Amino acid sequence: MNFVATALLALAMSTDAFAAAVGKGIALQRPHWKEALRTGVIFGSIEAITPVVGWALGLAATRYVSAWGPWIAFALLGILGLGMIRAGLRSCEEGRADKPQRHSFWVLAATGFATSIDAMVVGVGLAFLNVRILPVAAAIGTATFVMVTAGVMLGRVLGALVGRRAEMAGGLVLIGIGATILIEHLRAAPA
Repeated sequence: MNFVATALLALAMSTDAFAAAVGKGIALQRPHWKEALRTGVIFGSIEAITPVVGWALGLAATRYVSAWGPWIAFALLGILGLGMIRAGLRSCEEGRADKPQRHSFWVLAATGFATSIDAMVVGVGLAFLNVRILPVAAAIGTATFVMVTAGVMLGRVLGALVGRRAEMAGGLVLIGIGATILIEHLRAAPA
């Protein structure tokens, strides 16, 4: 794989993580760069590891990963999104505008994993093409780190615009990403 193809693949693999990061940024109380960088590191690390895992799965698990991956992403993002909507409704009902300063590691890791399943499938495909996986995985992880960090900070701006219902908006973003992943999979499935 040449540099341009690797860069385009890395960018494509990081777009859903970017959208999820915007939602995560919206749900926080004015996130600072430290939290944005922390989120970027978590998402970027996971996004760099999953193509290597996919590569290792190789031929034996291709049909299972590609068949069930979108459903797993849909379920995880849906559960996380519904939780954010519920928390947003609860804070609006209680008249509170307080949002957390940061997300827990496990919430970020679950979201990062859900948005990186497509990178695992790509890793499986790259195994067939005899591509050196480590440079590609590093590029995907780096692109994701940059996009997610920027996404959290963009969420900070959008959160101020959306106001108290920001967490619900972030939850809707996560559900939308999960639904998009599933719809794309179902459209691509042979009839």
